[in-house]
Amino acid sequence: MELPNLTYINELSGDNLQFKEKLIQIIKKELPMEVQAYDDAIKENNFKLAASCVHKLKHKVSILGLEKSYYIAEEFENNLKENSTNLQSDFQAILVLMQDFVDEL
Repeated sequence: MELPNLTYINELSGDNLQFKEKLIQIIKKELPMEVQAYDDAIKENNFKLAASCVHKLKHKVSILGLEKSYYIAEEFENNLKENSTNLQSDFQAILVLMQDFVDEL
């Protein structure tokens, strides 16, 4: 499995360390809230809301350099729209990977 990284954030921020730190702080703040919203939607079997949460989380997946995982998230979002939880365990593994990475920043 691929690993999260700061490549995109580094490219985006260039030499502006303040901007880089601000981006990281936003991710650290938003990621847990978005994951919790997703978890709540899944627990309630609200697949439409869960799909919306996955859509938001896809942006974090991309920002953290997880290109292959982005496609898994995209497919999982589509599955949820069809009331299917196929790929849920794969997506959950991506979330854990991202959260562990962000917690270490």
